[in-house]
Amino acid sequence: MASTTTLMLGSPSWSAPTPCPTASKFKTKGFHHVEFWCSDATNVSRRFSWALGMQLAAMSDLSTGNTAHASYLIRSGDCNFLFTAPYSSHLSPTAATASIPTFDHTTCRAFVAAHGLAPRAVAVEVEDAGTAFSISVAHGSKPSSPPIILEDQVVLAEVFLFGDVVLRFISFNKGEPCPCFLPKFENMEEATLSYSYSLDNGIYRLDHLVGGVPDLGPVFSYLKEFTCFHEFAEFTSEEVGTVESGLNSVVLANNDEMVLIVICEPVFGTKRRSQIQTYLEHNNGEGVQHLALMTDDIFKTLREMKKRSAVGGFEFMPPPPTTYYKNLKKRVGDVLSDEEIKECEELGVMVDRDDQGTLLQIFTKPIGDRPTTFIEIIQRLGCMVKDEEGKMYQKGGCGGFGKGNFAELFKSVEEFEKSLEPNKDC
Repeated sequence: MASTTTLMLGSPSWSAPTPCPTASKFKTKGFHHVEFWCSDATNVSRRFSWALGMQLAAMSDLSTGNTAHASYLIRSGDCNFLFTAPYSSHLSPTAATASIPTFDHTTCRAFVAAHGLAPRAVAVEVEDAGTAFSISVAHGSKPSSPPIILEDQVVLAEVFLFGDVVLRFISFNKGEPCPCFLPKFENMEEATLSYSYSLDNGIYRLDHLVGGVPDLGPVFSYLKEFTCFHEFAEFTSEEVGTVESGLNSVVLANNDEMVLIVICEPVFGTKRRSQIQTYLEHNNGEGVQHLALMTDDIFKTLREMKKRSAVGGFEFMPPPPTTYYKNLKKRVGDVLSDEEIKECEELGVMVDRDDQGTLLQIFTKPIGDRPTTFIEIIQRLGCMVKDEEGKMYQKGGCGGFGKGNFAELFKSVEEFEKSLEPNKDC
């Protein structure tokens, strides 16, 4: 493998972004939804619903008059995943019936062929999608779709985030979300939702997303320039890698640090190729490498997920060795009880902390055929502060992003990737 010079954050090769507009001109309220493009939205949405314990909440398909695509929404708390697949192009689908006005048959099919099951759009709620779009484009973003008004209720616009992934701006004219997710969607009927198992694993919002890119510098400058997000944290391969592999990454955050976007690049010259390089090769380029979902009780969430992992659910990465948990009491014994540390070991949960809080985390194996996108389940402890109205809330990014666990995570990923290599004994 050819060697390359690792770009270190803060090096002179980084270009300084121009000043950002004021927050009042482009305020990001939070994540709204993530849309996955796939070839079969029915089965994929139900698998995610089962695996994550997220309720099927809304739909737009032939039964609602949509002849362009099938879309199904699953929800848990404020976490919304939308799954969209195209109908046959031979049936002369009517674009006007599409509930997602930016949907395009040719683009969708090419996306799925290139990336497999993967996030296409990351939607954030803003005060005014039209203003967010115009400011973003003025500050260098690549436009994907100009603002579109949906039945005088919603404004939707898109710019490219990285690769084929778009950042979707959503704003509501009356300031309140639509009762059916978006216009032209219908709520799922109660009969459709009568399952014999629990659909509440405790997941309540998307905490952050991680993008895999081949070169961190240009993407960092591009995103920081048009989003005006600030740099929240950074990690280099010297800090978080192993002798086998590594990566460099940086975290960008909006003003209140509730929208967190992590960008990772591979490093070269190590014994094994970086997990980010593996992702880029199998994903055919840049994309969302993983999504971190927040729970208020990671033990409950994992017990439910592990019950289903062998039958249609998500499997988890191999756990750290027992020595990891023997040392855990010294690291977090003042935060977690002996029983909680024991439960971490039983479930394979890793724990890290920063100067403000504590992070509990675990990672699934890839969610599809390719070793690409996966899910992270996290719980953050500490960092409780009061807002302007006196209500308590947890600061974004509390406990960090598992910097102290990266080495163990890399080892786990390396072992998983070894399992994908052909068995020469057969």
